[in-house]
Amino acid sequence: MRQDEIWDAHAAQHYDTPGTGMFAPEVLGPAVDRLATLAGGGAALELAIGTGRVAIPLHERGVPVTGIELSQPMIDQLRTKNADIPVVAGDMATTFVEAGFTLVYLVFNTIANLLTQREQVECFRNAARHLEPGGRFVIELWVPELRRLPPGTPATVFTSEPGYLGVDTYDTLHQHVVSHHFTFDPDHGRAAQVGRTPHRYIWPAELDLMAQLAGFELESRDADWSGAPFTADSRSHVSVYRLPPAR
Repeated sequence: MRQDEIWDAHAAQHYDTPGTGMFAPEVLGPAVDRLATLAGGGAALELAIGTGRVAIPLHERGVPVTGIELSQPMIDQLRTKNADIPVVAGDMATTFVEAGFTLVYLVFNTIANLLTQREQVECFRNAARHLEPGGRFVIELWVPELRRLPPGTPATVFTSEPGYLGVDTYDTLHQHVVSHHFTFDPDHGRAAQVGRTPHRYIWPAELDLMAQLAGFELESRDADWSGAPFTADSRSHVSVYRLPPAR
């Protein structure tokens, strides 16, 4: 499953869920608030900008935003909502736009779309190339839920609700997980539609080492965008890495 095959025209057209899910105000609002503060009056670069879920409201807050996006259909969908945000087509681990940003951010688990450790390290290095001294790289990522995985059982149900079933299958040898998304009409017996997305999961400690290899230091780690404390039971985290300031 290549990323350009996953994020095709159909995915782009059905990605946005205005007012619900990750587009809900209580989810999106704190993320935009925090990113606007971290930008510190400078310009921001979003890796894997998608359809502009975060970039558009951040741009409306007065933060100059540029994006990098691999999927042309996702870029086209963004353009139906905003024509002003510059977007460069390319891979988030290698594509370079320009230096001088105060903030680079990568949200909603997207670094895990890079399926090798090497690519994930290169993503950190690419973020560092874009930042001015003292600039920040922000990653939102889930914590691998291996404690929920009984020995000998390769899969877990992460969501079960009317009309939707989410199942993760794990390859712990390679730190790979494939999320299977089953959508169906709960009132009729028609066949379900199935979508699959592969990921390479990353422990927070491994993420910190990747950051060090790229010259970053961990500035903060919270359980969510509102700043809740990160604990051993947190299911996700927002990690802020910072380059050393100029001497």
